[in-house]
Formats: sequence, structure tokens, C-alpha cells
Amino acid sequence: MCGFVGIIGVERASAALSMGLQALQHRGQDACGMGTVEEGRFHVYKDLGLVVNVFSESTLSALRGTAGIGHTRYPTVGTGVREDAQPFYTRRPGVLMAHNGNVTNVDELEKRLLGRGIHVQSACDVEPILLVFAEALSERRPQGHTTDDVVEAVREVFEAVRGAYSCVALCEVDGKETLVAFRDPHGIRPGSYGRSARGGWMAASETVALDALGFSVVGDLPHGAVVLMRPGEEPVIRTIEPLAPRPCVFERIYFARPDSAMEEGRVNSTRWAMGKRLGEEWAKLGLQADVVIPVPDTSRTAAQAMAEVLGLPYREGFIKNRYSGRTFIMPDAAARQAAHRLKLNPIPEIFEGKRVILVDDSIVRGTTVRRLADLAKSTRPAAVHMAVYSPPVKHPCYYGIDMPSKRELVAAKLPESEWATAFGVDSVTFLSLDGLRETMASLPHASHAICMACFDGDYPVPVSTGEVAAIVADRGRELPGTGT
Repeated sequence: MCGFVGIIGVERASAALSMGLQALQHRGQDACGMGTVEEGRFHVYKDLGLVVNVFSESTLSALRGTAGIGHTRYPTVGTGVREDAQPFYTRRPGVLMAHNGNVTNVDELEKRLLGRGIHVQSACDVEPILLVFAEALSERRPQGHTTDDVVEAVREVFEAVRGAYSCVALCEVDGKETLVAFRDPHGIRPGSYGRSARGGWMAASETVALDALGFSVVGDLPHGAVVLMRPGEEPVIRTIEPLAPRPCVFERIYFARPDSAMEEGRVNSTRWAMGKRLGEEWAKLGLQADVVIPVPDTSRTAAQAMAEVLGLPYREGFIKNRYSGRTFIMPDAAARQAAHRLKLNPIPEIFEGKRVILVDDSIVRGTTVRRLADLAKSTRPAAVHMAVYSPPVKHPCYYGIDMPSKRELVAAKLPESEWATAFGVDSVTFLSLDGLRETMASLPHASHAICMACFDGDYPVPVSTGEVAAIVADRGRELPGTGT
């Protein structure tokens, strides 16, 4: 999972990109990068670390131009090295590009490109997308590319590239510097765009980046289409290959900020609806509790909704260390476990002697919930019930969420009857699959299905056995269902 920002028509693109990337820092803490365009020349800088640490005033000053692309990286393909940070660019033709998502057929694309004498130099999957796009442009004409050329190049990407991806690129189109944005045919990964009062344009993974810079949100990037944006002009939108929309539900559950808006509305409202349904389902179990406590930060909204449904007090029972980072997107188990020890500290009087419901967004590997149970029990509660506002994660995600091996998924390894014992709590309640589907369908602006393959195994883009093996091997994981 990553975050991108593309911007055009601002006085100083690098400064604007820096602010936009800080709004998307939650989407990737491993590395970040930025590229700008000045009179046809690319200026690119990227490194490991957080945005505020990588980009100094002197660094930003060297990134000259009124258009640029920025990126925060959480690696699901490739490694945590500087060379795999985005954006990437190609000199012929001149294209700068970044993306969010996960390409499932990277090996196939690399072989295709090598057969044409084009070498992929990194382990980052945006590079094959960029090279397929650039090659398609070059085949139509060496320079002076038109809108129709870009449309056909994106069409070639849609035909050749499998997986989930939202992309932004900068290149010259119709003789003008142009910000190009497109999403895969199912629109699995998010993307939005908007305009400034002075005629500039911006595309980003989440609307909070546009909010930070005072851009008015126009809408979501259309799936299976391309949007071309130029300062002072209306955007050109060309539909190419839209398939049934299947945006990722895990974005709504965990990754996106609650103040972001996506297809069906504000993420905060979506989480409220999930918590409300979880409360209704929990009430039917006959369990008793005295207080509802969220696991900060993502679970607060759902916990408030659940408490309201159950008629129980909502209390903040954990203090979060603001400098510990998001443990789910840490690169390995050792780092995640160390971060958990720093991340949360309980307030004993909130727990002591009470039957508590701990509300969390999801349980993937089980690391967090075991640590939470230990922390809660150290305060001598009467009972600890775990309530999760998503279903059990039983299937790998191949589209950009870091859970590519079924052997890592605790709910897939253990029968339901053993979950409470394994996690060290009195009960575990997940939002049901039907509850999640019905909740998403009931939202005011819902007009589409969702991708919830990590919960139900229904993958909108089929992934072959060979592609699975390559994805799992890339992350140093075991193959699903094997011990190797």
C-alpha cells in the first residue's frame, strides 16, 4: 500500500507535494520520493524514511517546476531500498510516473519487455507499468504525442498489466505539460482528483491530500479510464475499459484516513456503519459487558457506534505513542513486535473490575490482539471480549495489502472454536460476511460491489499459481498451504 500525489499548475510544485505527502504519510513509512518537471527536464529525489526527514528546504528548492509527482512507499513488491522508491521516469519518451497498488504479473511483463530489448532495473512494480506505457507511446510516434496516443497507451497497460493499480504520470501531450491519471479496470485501489481556485489540478490516493492544499475535490478517478489535466483547462476524460467496479474494502476498514472520502462517502461514516452492525450482531450473542474501548486510532468511530447500539459507555482505555508508526505496515514480525511494546499503554482504572469490549479493525497475523489481551489483563478486568468490525481474514491479498501468504493469517490456521483461547480473551466476535456486504450496500452513495477477497476469497482479477508463487517469493514468505 502506498500514497501518491500528482500536481500541475502551482507556483512551486515541490512545496505543495511535500504537504500532500505528509497528509498521506499513513499510507507508507518505508520511503518517499518526489519528481518535478521544469521546461521538459525531470528533477527527482527519493530516499528511505518519512517525508519530513527526507525533504529539507534545500532539497525542495532543487526540485524546480510547477508540476510534479510525489510518493510515500510501503513495499509489497520489491525491497526496502532507495532504488525501489518512487516515482520513476523514462527518457524516451519523457514520462514520470508513480502508483499505488500491486501488479500480479510482473515476471510476465519483464519477459515481454526484455523481448523488446527493454530492461527493468528495479524490483518496484511501477517500473513495468511505466515501460509498457512509454513503449506504447513510442510505437505510435517518437515525439509530439497526442491525447489519442495516451489513450491507446493506457489501453495497452490495461491489456498487459494485471492486478490493482492507480497511477499518475507527467508527460507532454498535445504540446502541453499534462498530468495523466488512471485506475485499473476494476478500480480496486483508490484515487481522487480536484482543482485549485487558480486553475491547477491535483490527483491523489486520498482526498485528505487535496484538503491539505485547499483543492476542491471533483471526484474519484474513474476506473478503466484516463484523465488528462492541464492548468486552466477542463480535464479530458476518456473511458477505455471499465469493468465491474470492485474498490478495496480494506481501505475503508484500516488504511484510509477517516476524513477521506471515497466512492460511497466519508470513510468515517463507513466505519460508523460497520460498528453499528457489529453492535447489533454482538447484542444477539447474549454476552454482557460494562464498557466499550477502542484500539486506537482506526477503531474509534466503530467503537463509538457499537457503544451507542449497546447502550454502554465508551471510554479511551489506551494511550498511543504517536511516534511508534503503524505496526501492520512494518516490514517484518520482529519490527512489528518491538513496535507493539512501544505503541500502547493501558489506563488501569478504565479496565479494572470491568467486563470490557475491545474494538479493533481487523485481525491478520494475531500479533496485535495477543499483545492487547496481555495489556488489558494486566489491569485486572473482570472479562475481556474482543470485537472486530471486519470478518476474519482467511485469504491472501495480492492487490497491495501485505498479507500474501495464507500461512500467516491466524484465522485461516485456527478453527473458530480456538480463537478466544489463542488470543487470550474471553470471546472473539467478528463482523459477519453478510453484515459487511449489507453494510456497504446500505450506504447512501453505494452503487457498486466491493473487493473483499481477503475475507471471502472472491478475487476480481484472477491470480495464477505462478503469479502467487512469484508474489510470495518476493516477500520471502511461504506458499499458501505449504511448508516451503
